[in-house]
Amino acid sequence: MEPPPPPYPGFLPALIERLERAVRDAQPLTSPHRGAPEDVRAALVAAVERRRDLLVGLAHDLHADPEIGFEEHRSVRRLADLLEDAGHEVEVGVGGLATALRATAGSGAPRVAVLAEYDALPGLGHACGHNVIAATAVGAFLALAEHADALDGSVVLLGTPAEEGGGGKELLARAGVFDDVDAAMMVHPLGLDIAEHPWLGVRQVAVTYHGLAAHASMMPFLGRNALDAVVQAYTGIAALRQHLLPSDRIHGVITDGGQRPNIVPERAAATFYLRSAEPETLAILSDRARAVFEAAATATGTRVEIDWDPCPVYLPLRTNRALAGRYAANLAPRGRRVLPAGIAPQELAASTDMGNISVRLPAIHPTLAIAPPTATLHTSEFARWAVSDLADRGVVDGAVGLALTAADFLCDAELRAAVAEEFAAAGGPLDVDALLG
Repeated sequence: MEPPPPPYPGFLPALIERLERAVRDAQPLTSPHRGAPEDVRAALVAAVERRRDLLVGLAHDLHADPEIGFEEHRSVRRLADLLEDAGHEVEVGVGGLATALRATAGSGAPRVAVLAEYDALPGLGHACGHNVIAATAVGAFLALAEHADALDGSVVLLGTPAEEGGGGKELLARAGVFDDVDAAMMVHPLGLDIAEHPWLGVRQVAVTYHGLAAHASMMPFLGRNALDAVVQAYTGIAALRQHLLPSDRIHGVITDGGQRPNIVPERAAATFYLRSAEPETLAILSDRARAVFEAAATATGTRVEIDWDPCPVYLPLRTNRALAGRYAANLAPRGRRVLPAGIAPQELAASTDMGNISVRLPAIHPTLAIAPPTATLHTSEFARWAVSDLADRGVVDGAVGLALTAADFLCDAELRAAVAEEFAAAGGPLDVDALLG
C-alpha cells in the first residue's frame, strides 16, 4: 500500500528558494576584536593541518563503529588512545559518567573548554555527524596543547556523552565538571555555516492515568476509563497548539491504551516533548501543559501521575555573539562565509544539551557545513554525508576554527571582557532548577 502524499508539496521547494536567497544576501558575521597574535594563529593552523589524516581517520573510525548514548565505550577509548599517544594524560569516567573524558593543557585561568560528542543514533549511526564533532574537538585541542606556552591560561577537552536524548552535558555540569571553565565551544555539522544557529529548549513529560477496570459491556458504569483521560489530554494539547508561540512545539504519542476492548482501561499513558525558544517560555509552556493533563483527570474521574524530565531538560542555546564573531572571522580565510542569526528559521530548529552549558557560562555552538543545505539531520542521507569529502574538509576547518577561537579568548583580554559583559547582559548564569521546578 502506497503511503499518503506529503502535505504542502510546494512548501519545501519554496523554503529552499527562500533559504538560498537569504544565504546569498546575508553578510557574514565579523568581529571588532584582534584575537590572538598572528604568529600564534599561524602556528595553530599549521598544527591542525599536520594532523589532517589523523583527524579524518578518527572521524571515519567513529562513523564505522557507532555507539549510542552512555554506551560509547569504544568511541571514548579511541579518543583516549589518540590523546595518550600524543603524550597527554586523559581521565575517562569524568563526573560519574563512564564514557565522559577530560584532558587539559596549559595551566590556570582563564580556561576554555572544547567539547566533543561521539554518541550515535539507534539504527542510523552517525546521522547527526557526531563523528565530525569529536574529530574537530580533538584536532583543536591537540593544536592548542602543542602551543600551550603561547596561551594565557589553559584549554580542556571534554568528551560529553549522550547528547542524543541523555543530557550528558547537564549531568556533567551538575557534577561540577564546568565549574572552573570560563567559556565553552563546539561545532555541529549541518548544511550551512551559521555562527548563531537557533536551538530550542526541550523537556519530556510522561503522563499516566489510573482509573478503574470494569466489563465494558456488562457494567461499564462501574469503571473509570484511563484511556478516555489520555485521549482528553491528547486533544487538549492539540487545542492548545493554536495558542502557542510560533517557535513552540508539542508532540506526543500514546504509549499505553489498555489491554482489550471489552475491559474499561484502568491504566493508560502518553509521552510528550515540549520545545520553546527561551527558558522562560519553556517554563510557561510546561505550566500550560500541566493544566491540560490535570484537567483531563478531573473530567474523567481518574488519577494522573505527571513525570517530568526522565532525561534532563535541554535549555535553549544562548549564543555569545562576541565569541561567535571571532569564530566566523577565523573561518573566513578558509573560504567559509559564516552567517549570523536569522538565516535558518527558528521554527525549524532542533535542540541540544549545549544549551544547558550556554546558560551557565559563555558558549558558542556554530553549525559547520558538511552537506548541502537540503540535507536533513537524523536521516540515512546525512549519515552518508558525515564521511564525505565535504565532511573531511569540515573536520579540518572546524578544528582550525575552534583552535583559533579558543586562542583568541585566552590571548585577548578585551575580547574576554566583551564576552563576559555580553553574558552578564543576557542574564548571567541561570538557576535551572529554580526556573523549571
